[in-house]
Amino acid sequence: MNLDLSKIKKVFFIGIGGIGISALAKMALSRGMEVSGVNDDESPKTLDPLTQAGATIFYKNNLGKLPEADLYIYSDAWLNRGPEIIDDAKKTGKPILSYFEALGQFAKEYKVIAISGTHGKTTTTAMVAEILTDAGLDPTVIVGSFIKKFNSNFKYGEGEYLVVEADEYNRHFLNFNPFITLVTNIEADHLDCYKDLRDIQKAFDKLLSQSVNKITDYEKYLEKVPKLSIPGVHNRMNAAGALAVVDILGVKSEVAEKSLTQFSGTWRRLEKRGETENKTIIYDDYAHHPTEIKASLEALRELYPKGEKKITVVFQPHLYSRTKALFNDFAKSFRDADNIFLLPIFFAREDKDDSISSEKLASAICLAGDKAKAFPDFESAENFIKDLNLGENDVFVTMGAGEAYRIADNMFKFS
Repeated sequence: MNLDLSKIKKVFFIGIGGIGISALAKMALSRGMEVSGVNDDESPKTLDPLTQAGATIFYKNNLGKLPEADLYIYSDAWLNRGPEIIDDAKKTGKPILSYFEALGQFAKEYKVIAISGTHGKTTTTAMVAEILTDAGLDPTVIVGSFIKKFNSNFKYGEGEYLVVEADEYNRHFLNFNPFITLVTNIEADHLDCYKDLRDIQKAFDKLLSQSVNKITDYEKYLEKVPKLSIPGVHNRMNAAGALAVVDILGVKSEVAEKSLTQFSGTWRRLEKRGETENKTIIYDDYAHHPTEIKASLEALRELYPKGEKKITVVFQPHLYSRTKALFNDFAKSFRDADNIFLLPIFFAREDKDDSISSEKLASAICLAGDKAKAFPDFESAENFIKDLNLGENDVFVTMGAGEAYRIADNMFKFS
């Protein structure tokens, strides 16, 4: 599809509170478009900035008649959460696109720098964005988190580059024809829409075939990575990938390296949220794949070695399909944690699958030699954790792509 964006005056976003789609809504606002949208909860982190910028927000339970628009854009999650709203949009006869289809249309006006891969996309996208900004190239940026430097998931720029996190789910990244493509890594994931690892590799091959410049091996840049303020081997690899991208664009190495030393991370990516009055250190992390869990816990152990601090993890598995497909890997991924507490599976875009559960995963983790306990709901988990009386020898980590972070919000006061 070729959409003439100059003719689009009003855009309605279905699922506007999502971390990615809300960034696109900000992009539409930056172009002078009239933006409105519907969400199923208040989501102040993403929705408040949109409201302040002039967007009109509706909620699913009081939407009423679908507002008129020239373009409707929907989040994939709403194929399950609000299919009736998507159906109503289709009946209008106006263009209706998924988030990534729409982003692909907006991206045509830029030289796209696509950061792809199973893990590390968000952090690497943020690193590239900060380096290019510090180098004076003023990129536009869309990322699936909040970059601390910009305090946003979107940055408007006057430059020719769009730095974007390119998600492989359902082959969404094939909506781009990038100027530069970086592949951080490839691993089995999203097996609800891919047959196997080879099928995933074919999708990445297709993305690379659509790209002008491809970066698949950036290991030689590891030796140029300066000391980072964020821990973990995986973050040093992310930094190496970022250096490879900006090298193609001619950014001076001293500018890039200085920018990386100042990089402070992104929202929900091994984010240190603070300390409680009892000196318990609180972290939140988006890890939802076994490899990501292991990498995050290894990074924490760099900071807090065994014997010095106990690490307690509250993990919410993300998707029945992922938990089932990678079950054995999940069971072995928590070795660096002292206590593992599991919340019910966050189903997001899926129907319930009774063949898999957090209780079954907890049993498997215990069989693998670690301590794990599953809870039927958030309240029972919170009540159990309160009795632990966590203190100055403890690190408390909420983990997962769902809502595990709310446990810390509900239980602790921290600064």
